[in-house]
Amino acid sequence: MVIKVFLASSSGSTAIKKKQQDVLGFLEALKVDYAPLDIACNEDNRMWMRENVPVEKKPTNGIPLPPQIFNEESYCGDYETFFDAKEDNAVYAFLGLPPPPGSKKREVPMEECNGDEHTEEVEAEVGGETGEEAAEEKVAEEKEAVEDTEESLEDTAPVKEEEAQEEVEDEEAKQEEEDE
Repeated sequence: MVIKVFLASSSGSTAIKKKQQDVLGFLEALKVDYAPLDIACNEDNRMWMRENVPVEKKPTNGIPLPPQIFNEESYCGDYETFFDAKEDNAVYAFLGLPPPPGSKKREVPMEECNGDEHTEEVEAEVGGETGEEAAEEKVAEEKEAVEDTEESLEDTAPVKEEEAQEEVEDEEAKQEEEDE
């Protein structure tokens, strides 16, 4: 299976260039086989991409912008859905690829590979918990981190007060020596 990434080699948009570089760099880092297909220099690539992006995924003007990602003939998503999958550590599921050996991710059938529609379900199944349980756990972890931070601030507050008091006393002692 080859991942097809539709790009515009001569885009005037800096944002599009950065998004394309981000996708390609990440795929290279994961050692995923991909084929960059230029829509700026090849009319066939442009027409194929435009025809194969699902209607519900097209922007309001009807013309999808690069990068657009496919697994062979199956649409995976655009940059935003790729980015979301990357943030959720679900890129292999997003691409419809089996995870690398030693990974705890389960293989997602091709029919489930369509952008980020099933990402939460896959992540929940992998962790053995529902999406709600995972969200509750994350909230609990964040609360704990805040409490730890507050405790450490409380621990340092008396020290800072003592240091300030010592500085005042040192200044008073210096003033008394100068007055003598």
